[in-house]
Amino acid sequence: MDTALDDTARGPAGGAAGPAVPLPEPVRQAPETSGPPAAAARPASLSPSRAADFMRCPLLYRFRVIDRLPEKPSPAATRGTVVHAVLERLFDAPAAERTPDRARALLPGEWERLLAARPELAELFAGEDGTHEPERLARWLAEAERLVERWFSLEDPTRLEPAERELFVETTLDSGLVLRGIVDRVDVAPTGEVRIVDYKTGKAPAPQYRGDALFQMTFYALVIRRLRGVMPRRLQLVYLGSGDVLTYDPTEAELAAVERKLRALWEAIALATETGDWRPRPTKLCGWCDHQALCPEFGGTPPPYPLPVLPVPRVPEADAGPAGV
Repeated sequence: MDTALDDTARGPAGGAAGPAVPLPEPVRQAPETSGPPAAAARPASLSPSRAADFMRCPLLYRFRVIDRLPEKPSPAATRGTVVHAVLERLFDAPAAERTPDRARALLPGEWERLLAARPELAELFAGEDGTHEPERLARWLAEAERLVERWFSLEDPTRLEPAERELFVETTLDSGLVLRGIVDRVDVAPTGEVRIVDYKTGKAPAPQYRGDALFQMTFYALVIRRLRGVMPRRLQLVYLGSGDVLTYDPTEAELAAVERKLRALWEAIALATETGDWRPRPTKLCGWCDHQALCPEFGGTPPPYPLPVLPVPRVPEADAGPAGV
């Protein structure tokens, strides 16, 4: 990568950070929502997470997007939310004050902030009788501290001046498909090169499984490219669980291929939405799914489909083509 971006955005290779360079135009922030979930509706947009859900298991996509079934919070996912909040808020401090001690000190407050918004998370640290167990919370916070501390061995926040943090982005493709998501961090060098950074609190996947993570990043690169007319120079995944940093430099041809893939994916989602045909796709990840009791692969029955099903037009025999074709 060009040293101009490395020096201002990463730091260890060269000098103190310069001033943050904004993206060419502001991007509106994610709209806030409140109250109970809305009634079932046809999917209207696609995010990296929901695209990954459909590719992993169409029925899982239906449960999450159309049925909007509740899922139990997990300690790992909740810890990831808190760690992300700490890494975002740390940049509110002057560069010289972005230290491991300050980051660790932010953890309890970010946990309390999240707990106030989602009181049900207290159940994560309760015993079988529902009694709060402080030692479980202490162990959980200690692991969050280790993840935050490891980040300082991978990046130097005193030399980073992000242009954007927790950035909500949304764009509409020529096909009408709306893409949206939240980018952890965007760095912009004085010379204009853009780097998209995503924090992962788990471990880096084996090389043969890195495609899913790169798909998410190229998704974001496509959105930024269309919104700003700027080709992201580098995509960077920071794995706090294993201490790995994976980088990838996308090309225009690759983003065009991602756009074609997303259009095809959206067409498949639209067909499933219209027909109500959401088939499960069993994998090793089924063991972590909250919806096994409703999945046919495990002897369950999905809830009644909440959307009207459109009949699939039959092709007249005369137009069906020669037999065997």
